[in-house]
Amino acid sequence: MKVNKNIQVKGKPQKWKDVRSKRCRSSIKSSNLNSSPVMVKMVKEHQASMKKKPSLKRLKNKPKTVSEKKKNSPSGFKKLESQANGCSKFALNDEIENLPDFMEGSESVHINGMETSEESEEVPESRLEGEALHHCAQRGNQQNRAVLVMQKNQTLCFRGKCIVTCLYGRVEVMGFTIDEGQKSYPLFSPASHCPLTLRALGHTDYVRDDRTEASNILEDYLSAASRKKLVKKVTPTSSIILLEPLETPLTHFLSSFTHLSELFSPPVSELMSAVLDTPLNGLGVIPLASNIEGLKISRSCRDALGTVINACKGDIDGCAVILVCGVKNVGKSTFIRILINTLLNHTSNVDYLEGDLGQTEFTPPGCLSLSTVKEPLLGPPFTHQVTPDHMIYYGQSSCETDLDGYLESLKSLWRRRPQSREIPVIINTMGWVKGLGFQLLVDLIRFLPVTHVVQLSHGVSTQCSSLTPDFLRMAQGYQTHPPSQTALDELTERHCPPKTYTHLNVQSEFRGVARQGTAKHQRSNEQRELSLLGYLSQLQSDDPGPVRPLHTLTPYQVPNTAVALGVIHCEVAPSHMFYAINASLVGLCCLAEKVTSKGGPVILSQATLCPCVGFGVLRGIDTARGLYFLLTPVDPSVLRNVNCLLLGAISLPSCILTEQPGFEGEMPYVTADYSFDLTGAGKIRVFKGLMRPSLMGVK
Repeated sequence: MKVNKNIQVKGKPQKWKDVRSKRCRSSIKSSNLNSSPVMVKMVKEHQASMKKKPSLKRLKNKPKTVSEKKKNSPSGFKKLESQANGCSKFALNDEIENLPDFMEGSESVHINGMETSEESEEVPESRLEGEALHHCAQRGNQQNRAVLVMQKNQTLCFRGKCIVTCLYGRVEVMGFTIDEGQKSYPLFSPASHCPLTLRALGHTDYVRDDRTEASNILEDYLSAASRKKLVKKVTPTSSIILLEPLETPLTHFLSSFTHLSELFSPPVSELMSAVLDTPLNGLGVIPLASNIEGLKISRSCRDALGTVINACKGDIDGCAVILVCGVKNVGKSTFIRILINTLLNHTSNVDYLEGDLGQTEFTPPGCLSLSTVKEPLLGPPFTHQVTPDHMIYYGQSSCETDLDGYLESLKSLWRRRPQSREIPVIINTMGWVKGLGFQLLVDLIRFLPVTHVVQLSHGVSTQCSSLTPDFLRMAQGYQTHPPSQTALDELTERHCPPKTYTHLNVQSEFRGVARQGTAKHQRSNEQRELSLLGYLSQLQSDDPGPVRPLHTLTPYQVPNTAVALGVIHCEVAPSHMFYAINASLVGLCCLAEKVTSKGGPVILSQATLCPCVGFGVLRGIDTARGLYFLLTPVDPSVLRNVNCLLLGAISLPSCILTEQPGFEGEMPYVTADYSFDLTGAGKIRVFKGLMRPSLMGVK
């Protein structure tokens, strides 16, 4: 079953389209953000400390003009051609020849705020912080917004959330280029992930009256006095951005929970580096000093990005299929977001196959999905929960209990993708690269038409074998096997066809690599909970107002004869099914066969993996009338195809049930009349800190 089927435009090739259409600015309403008590205290402490600090020294040397730079350059600038998202593509004649290998040269290629050239010393990279923010930013005279002037290669690293619009020049964030004239984009920089960094890229057209044009642009946003101050900072390579507060049903819903009220504020480790008392703080943007490292990209990562970009431009036949693998906590998801954003600078959309059950990108955990990405990913997964094109609810955050079902589900999703599509495909994999997990990787490379394998690692130690084409020919898979010596030709053709693909080894240097996050909101189980909350926030109304808890939402009434009930991860007696599934998260699935009932509820003896269109909360069960009460954000037209409710090991976040305001008496779904002293009453906790006997004594 297909959901949100994309309509292909006839007559236009799908491969690497030149889409110049301007994306309309989204109608996100801005509202004033109330400062939290923690931030108020920080502001007062910072103001007191600023009085004791000496004033910053000014730079004596003014930045060189573009004309001066042209005189020193052996070849003049060539105007860059327009590309997909309204930005400019890489110049192929002089500069882009160095892109595949990111060779060192006089020209520099910007990828995710990093320069590949080591010779570009004329415009050094600098972080906007301290007193500089007071001179480069001005608040709007009427509305709650601010305008910021950034020089080329200047960066703004921040915590918080905002809407960014490029008024003049170009800026880049997470590999995505925002050009002037494009629509606004929401930016999310929560404490759960590495802080976002905005980087100014300058102009694509160097023949313009910069100050006159900038003054005309700022006239709509600033008063005459503020405009006069900022115009003095504008140079031919400057970029001007508009920052506005961001308040959505998602952020409103998350802030209603006590433990998430400071999610978009700096964590404790960054409090001393937060730059306060700037024109940006009232918008929900908290700049960070330069001692806080933003997103760091290694040289090998830049090389891999350049290789993939050039391959997608037509160096290979068909579409590029990039499989990203590596041990857990190595930065696979971060690399994939940067890669997708960079690809969206050149093409209208990118296909994404989700193979990581624990850390999904677009869906709640426990799902395998195939999505078409059309918008840049400028935040963590919980900020862009969307309905994929095709999805299968696996029901667990790991595939250890059913490896065959995992592989068959991914193969089924791949077969649903139109083979005629020539847009890039990104495949995400699990961080399980030992034993059976490594064999699954070998099978995936053999089953799918992979053109590039990007293998991330960290440090000097080897986390797993290098998945090169030569190694794959003799590797042992879970369902596939290497050819034997006696029947080499027959088995090679049947099970292990010769694979030719490009293997890219990336040394990861992302922040926090190789270690599990220990700060608040950074643990893997907490991030899975955030993804679930992000999905459930779609139940909230777009209209401003108080958050509506579960018991105030109007559910759908579903006859128990119309849908079947099943449990994926364990066996449940039919007499206990209602107890297990009530007040739980269920997958809304579509069985191939028709559900028939003899006048009562339909219970599946064995749940099967089948297409899923979304999720819901089974709020209650009326056994007398034979009704299930279901809360879900899925459209009613899609719900008509649902004939199965599947329960998995993915449970509702406890805060959904324990923090329900607006009622008196006993809280629904929660009871205090429960004894944990009884044997088996508490949750079974698995301690994974014990070292295996085989590893004892091994350093």
